[in-house]
Amino acid sequence: MAYRDLREYVTTLEKHGKLKRVTKEVDKDWEIAAVCRQLFKKIPPQKRPALVFENVKGFKIPVVAGVLGASREIYALGLQTETVEGINRKWDHALGHPIEPRMVSAKDAPCKENILHGKDVDITKLPVPTWTVGEDPAPFFTSPYLITKDPETGVRNVGTYRMEVKGPNKTGLLIGKRQDMAWHMYKNNAQNKPTPVAVVIGADPTIGYVSVSKMSDALDEFAVAGALRGAPVDLVACETVPLEVPATAEIVLEGEIPPNASEHEGPFGEYTGYMGPAGNEPFFNIKCMTYRNKPLYQAFISQMPPSESSCIRGIGREWPLFKHLKDVLRIPIKDLRLKEAGGSGAYLVISLKKEFVGQVRQLMYGAWSQRTGFGKITVVVDDDIDVWDDFAVDWALSWHVRPDKDVYIERDVQAVGLDPSQAPADVLQHHPSRYVGSRVAIDATRKHKYPAISLPPKEHLDLVASRWKEYGIED
Repeated sequence: MAYRDLREYVTTLEKHGKLKRVTKEVDKDWEIAAVCRQLFKKIPPQKRPALVFENVKGFKIPVVAGVLGASREIYALGLQTETVEGINRKWDHALGHPIEPRMVSAKDAPCKENILHGKDVDITKLPVPTWTVGEDPAPFFTSPYLITKDPETGVRNVGTYRMEVKGPNKTGLLIGKRQDMAWHMYKNNAQNKPTPVAVVIGADPTIGYVSVSKMSDALDEFAVAGALRGAPVDLVACETVPLEVPATAEIVLEGEIPPNASEHEGPFGEYTGYMGPAGNEPFFNIKCMTYRNKPLYQAFISQMPPSESSCIRGIGREWPLFKHLKDVLRIPIKDLRLKEAGGSGAYLVISLKKEFVGQVRQLMYGAWSQRTGFGKITVVVDDDIDVWDDFAVDWALSWHVRPDKDVYIERDVQAVGLDPSQAPADVLQHHPSRYVGSRVAIDATRKHKYPAISLPPKEHLDLVASRWKEYGIED
């Protein structure tokens, strides 16, 4: 059975020992961020729980964090797969077999239990944490699911972008220029029309997974979420904008982005591990807020990787890229990994069953073409190298590479604006210098016949492994 909502999912995490409730009073303006960072620092991924902060100083609303991606094991529970290995199979099926959402009436939508309009809206009553104390200018929403539609085609998009709290009914926004939502805004701006937006905070986990993933523009994220959960997503019409939202959402903000208007936004502690630059950005005026009785406020643990953000971004991006390379371009790759140290975007490792000279270059251009900005550093290894084994990859880089022949640098390519290597910190977010950069591919495959590997025979290693306890080396 699909999770009905975030609440049911939180209960499931707790039953599986993957969630801890923090009953001690915590301060949202510094303490939640520090606790979450120590969670990633002190506890290994396989044991790392999600958190519910039940006693937030000055607020009655609990904060949940890490529920989508404190670890890949938690991500698997979000998709209701028995193992981490089942994640890709679930995504593969969902991308090929979307299930269209279904509409329900307002009376059947828990998110309509409370409705506020106009001046009654006050998002400062939500326990929005400050994540980079002393650097962030205000609290930021880190896990909002922003819903917009293409004004020409009506195609819907769901995406996650940072939102700076600017007042009771106003937030700042940072929308990357290549995002679908930015294209919707561009079309509306050309006609001097506002862009209607609905923001969901807290929902069935599949909504969060599709919101941070990269997929075909032709796919409706809610339809893919339906396939991931195995049942249609129930949607309900908004009160004040022509959009639909998940009926069991915890909190919904409705409003508009004014056309051709901007104001100062940022900086913010970003997935690169550095402060993302400030700049003049659009802003969101909130007209209506609906919410459930006793709502949960959901946040992503972001900033310096590894983080919840880097975990869910990586998983949501790796499989579409794998499918593009293997099924569309028919390149015989074995596996790939977007390393969390690179924010699950900048550092790409791919294993290849190489068939001919030049195939590595075919692969690197194929990877770069799928999504601009991925793989600023791309490493290609042979198919006997495990891309998830950092030592094995480093070994291949050390002994399979001739730097004068096997390193390819591409200059004057589109860069990621949040990359701190692009420009000094005081250069504004949308300055042109932030968007033209370079990338490198390293061919760490073997180019000729190599000597035998200097290890005991595999059959001897396997036999000793089966007898390991007999040697009395480990208790």
